[in-house]
Amino acid sequence: MGRKVNIFLQYWALDAFRADRVLKDHGVAPEAGPDGAELMQRHGGQHWSEIFRQAKDIGEVEIHACSLSMEMFGLRVEDLDPLVDGQEGVASFFVDVDGPVTFI
Repeated sequence: MGRKVNIFLQYWALDAFRADRVLKDHGVAPEAGPDGAELMQRHGGQHWSEIFRQAKDIGEVEIHACSLSMEMFGLRVEDLDPLVDGQEGVASFFVDVDGPVTFI
């Protein structure tokens, strides 16, 4: 809270934010294995997209799509969930971002 957060969506992360797929169960990382998948099923917490919506409601959170990834997938901004604020290139993202950057 009190910090601006900038999120840059590339490749398959961007694909998860498509309007027609954002609520789809995207599963867990392969490293989680069957035990991790079962744990996620049992937990039943909030969907990740709802957590992003809440974060945007209470703070300065901006989500941008990578222009190159958009081109690769043949997407337009209109194809993405309204959570996504726009698109820009990676160089522009780094120029605009004010603060630390973490890649996951």
